[in-house]
Amino acid sequence: MRLLAHTPVFTALASIFAFTTSALAAPIATLDRDGAYVSVEAYGPNVVHVTIAVDKDEVLKGPGYGILPKNSDNAAFRHNGGKDGDVFTSAAMTVRVNPSPPPSVPTQGQKYFAPSLAPVGLQVLNAKGEQIVSMNGWEMSPQTVNTEKTFQVGASFSVAGDEHYYGMGQNQESLGALDLRGRVLDCKHWYDAPAGESVCVPFMVSSKGYGIVWDNPSATRFVAGVNGRTAFQSNVGERVSFFIITGSTPEEIYSGYARVTGKTPIPPKSAFGLIQSKARYDSQQEVLRVANTYRQKKYPLDVMVVDWFYWTRMGQMDIDPAQFPDPKGMNKQLHDMGMESIISIWPRYETSSRYFNELDHKGYLIKDKDGKTVDGLPFRSDRTGGLIDPTNPAARKWYWEKARDNILSQGFDYPWLDETEPDLVPSGFFYSIGSGDRYHNLFPLLHVEGVAENLRAWKPNKRVLILSRAAYLGSQRTGALFWSSDIQPTWEALTRQVPTGLNMTASGIAYWGNDIGGWQKLAPATSATKTPLVDPSDARDVVGNYHDYPELLTRWFQYGTFLPTLRLHGDRKEADIWSFGKQAEAVMARFDKLRYQLIPYIYSQAKFTHDTGAPFMRPLWMDFANDPNVANIGTQYMFGPAFLVAPVTQQGQTEKDVYLPAGADWYNFWTNEKLSGGRWVKVAAPIDQIPVFVKAGSIVPMGAEVQSTASKQAIASINVYPGKSGEFRLYDDDGVSYDYEKGKSTVTQLKWDDAAGKLSASGGDAALARSASGLVKVIGK
Repeated sequence: MRLLAHTPVFTALASIFAFTTSALAAPIATLDRDGAYVSVEAYGPNVVHVTIAVDKDEVLKGPGYGILPKNSDNAAFRHNGGKDGDVFTSAAMTVRVNPSPPPSVPTQGQKYFAPSLAPVGLQVLNAKGEQIVSMNGWEMSPQTVNTEKTFQVGASFSVAGDEHYYGMGQNQESLGALDLRGRVLDCKHWYDAPAGESVCVPFMVSSKGYGIVWDNPSATRFVAGVNGRTAFQSNVGERVSFFIITGSTPEEIYSGYARVTGKTPIPPKSAFGLIQSKARYDSQQEVLRVANTYRQKKYPLDVMVVDWFYWTRMGQMDIDPAQFPDPKGMNKQLHDMGMESIISIWPRYETSSRYFNELDHKGYLIKDKDGKTVDGLPFRSDRTGGLIDPTNPAARKWYWEKARDNILSQGFDYPWLDETEPDLVPSGFFYSIGSGDRYHNLFPLLHVEGVAENLRAWKPNKRVLILSRAAYLGSQRTGALFWSSDIQPTWEALTRQVPTGLNMTASGIAYWGNDIGGWQKLAPATSATKTPLVDPSDARDVVGNYHDYPELLTRWFQYGTFLPTLRLHGDRKEADIWSFGKQAEAVMARFDKLRYQLIPYIYSQAKFTHDTGAPFMRPLWMDFANDPNVANIGTQYMFGPAFLVAPVTQQGQTEKDVYLPAGADWYNFWTNEKLSGGRWVKVAAPIDQIPVFVKAGSIVPMGAEVQSTASKQAIASINVYPGKSGEFRLYDDDGVSYDYEKGKSTVTQLKWDDAAGKLSASGGDAALARSASGLVKVIGK
């Protein structure tokens, strides 16, 4: 059914990427429903992949990009067919595919208006035998897109009256609501989205104990429970392909997602420390000045970042010797201070750059329909150059080798792969494998994964870390840290970050963060109506008349302390802790040190995510599913199993209403006051605090002061929040290598017996286990 335009774009490389059935496991069954073919295969006991098409070859092609077909596993299922349809059953789920309807004479309405597709329906039951969702319609509507004769493809699913939806990547439209129900989302990478960049990760999780992975990289519309219908609708395709994952807990659902799309690796430990960036450091002297000032002030810091325009020209893939005369020496000095470095590497090539002609001749850049390299965008005057084609394996290899030899070999630890949406929108253009419309959302996965695989091969026992601005299904397996792009330095943008991040992490992308302070240039004047809580008078050289910006940055840094990654950034004169006035500096320095005290706790959550696939920055519904009041709260969240965080996102705010979920008692982290759950409370939020609560029964190991994670960090105290017995698995390893994959790590099991008022420690770190009782600090006693 798939017809490709006959243009120079479609080369022999397309055959390299074509899906072949020879390397795929056979499905459990391929059913014929009056000319509609339905393929069913499993990825373990709680995951079923369903493919529907009118061309049998299409349903047998296997899954699309981002999916790991090697993980298909039908062993847990049994199949029974009969007059009532086909039933596929495991201990975790049941899928029933309806039989073909009996022959009938079409009505007059059906003759003129009904689709010509044969009807296909299916129901999904959980382990208890309860029906949790049904597919009740599908579509393949013929259309021509970017010279291709193709189809708009989609499927519709049932909606329960009390059902809620989460995930679907990064969408920055919400100012607080988390539930996607009632919304229609365009799931596509869109740098210029008005509220902030959107990123498509087509994985939806329902409150009814299932998730759907939509397997189509073209621009997709997601209809979330509108008029009794939940639907996915993609712009280009010849089949409907989706995965249904069931689970009684989030961990069961996300472990299924990990089998389908890949495990989340444990990042290097330095990823959890402070990362210092700026729109551009003018020279290596400036990089070293900032790094040395952190050490002089004894503010912990792990990573210095060199952003764009360190090169002589876009696409030269070089380092300007006038700005950075000795990058190897610079990186050695950083390493000697216990720091690492990240450098931004762009995939765009000006026509006058030294590599453009070579890339153009080899066909390594994105093309138009006539086979000509696309140079910039007519509607974005600041955009110029051709963009690398990451769907071409030879282009990926070329890109990696130049990045390695010209840039990373100068002692830089990790790459920042900016522009991975890309800005140069592929719609209307062509990759080597097909149209940019067909593969609209694919760029970030292939581009970042190509670098990640080569980076690991180059340094096989140094963990990959990559900053990436966009993602797709499976991007979590690349070792990337994702951020919310070039957002505004405003209170509104800060407010949007909280629900944005919670739905992004709910999409299986655990390592998400944002530019602390916002990226864009500061406004020339404030729009605040309240007196700033932070004195801006000694920061005029940086903030000008944006009087409340030091307050905004302080609040943003406090929020960032409880994000998976903490990275200061921004297009302003300075972007470090001490450049926004003494008051702001004092508060941010305090939270910087708190962040490092929490490293043992946070690093243990990284192990949890690696093992389960579930995020540790978690919307409240994941941990308190029995409390209906949390379903739509996107203004606060859990940070690991212990901390409830409610960021302050309003200027001049000194108290905030916070919901404490039912089923637990809660301790105010700052005052140790104990409160019962299941209610809203008004919480003091002076400028040196944001509302943070700790769940009763929690065990929180606190690390000793260190200047970076390069130093071995002792456990200074083990804080216990009584009121319930609890456990904590304290995880540690060398923080750098892949030896953890071989089991070279320690897990110390900490257990609190609330009735006995006693903590015990076993396994893992024997010295810690012996000394644990002396480190215990029981809160409130």
